[in-house]
Amino acid sequence: MDWGFIIPLIVLVGIVSMLCGAFALHRTKGTERGSLPGKGDHVIELDYNSGGGGGSQIARYTVPKDPQDYAKRFVPQGKRTETQDD
Repeated sequence: MDWGFIIPLIVLVGIVSMLCGAFALHRTKGTERGSLPGKGDHVIELDYNSGGGGGSQIARYTVPKDPQDYAKRFVPQGKRTETQDD
């Protein structure tokens, strides 16, 4: 094996990968996903069709825009915390 060729090639691939990643981050700056907190809900509709006749499923979910309301959905029913305001 010619290590004099393989090692620089590996280093070159690493540098090119880092440059491509930096370019992708710079190009997508300011287009982050997500939404700002607020009042109301997001509505997410899922539509799945497995093909053929009658093999579809539709689901609709509501997700609160407020982070605190969103977190409260994960607290089991009947459980209370010390900081919970009702």
